[in-house]
Amino acid sequence: MTASAVFNGGVTRYRERLWPSVGLFLAISLLAPAGLLVFLPIGTTIGIVGAATLLAIGVAFLLLTTPTIEVTDTVLRAGRASLPLRYVGTAVAITGDEAVAARGTELDARAWLLLRGWLPDVVRIENTDAADPAPYWVVSSRHPDALVAALAAATSEAAARD
Repeated sequence: MTASAVFNGGVTRYRERLWPSVGLFLAISLLAPAGLLVFLPIGTTIGIVGAATLLAIGVAFLLLTTPTIEVTDTVLRAGRASLPLRYVGTAVAITGDEAVAARGTELDARAWLLLRGWLPDVVRIENTDAADPAPYWVVSSRHPDALVAALAAATSEAAARD
C-alpha cells in the first residue's frame, strides 16, 4: 500500500477540494458592513458583534460546503455522489470555449453536474451504468488532466482485478 490516504478500504489516487475563489471570499466580506448597517443602530457593541458573526457564518458556509473530488481504487466521488469505477467510461478534460459549451449548449439535461463558476475547466466522465439515468458526469476541476489520468489508471487497474 502506498503513502496515499486510505478511505473506506480504497487507496486515494487523486483528491481535490474545489475551494472558492478569492473573489467569492471578498464578496462574502461585504456581510460585515451590511451587518454594521443593520445592528449599529441598536448599539456599537451589538453592531460589531453582529457584523463579525455574519462574516464568520458566511466564511464558514463557504468552507463547509466546498465539495471534494476523489478517485480511489474502487470509486469516483464528486461531492456527495459516487460512481463505482466499473461504471466509469471515457473521461475527457475540457478547457476554454469547449468547456463553456460542455456546461451549456452541448449539455445533456440528464447529465450529473458538479460545477463551480470560479473554475473554468471541466472533466466529462462517461457513465456506463445502464440503470443510471445520467449518461455522463460533468465535474469542475482545477487540474482536469490530472483527474483524467487518475481515472484512467484506476479504471484500468480495477478492470485488471475483475
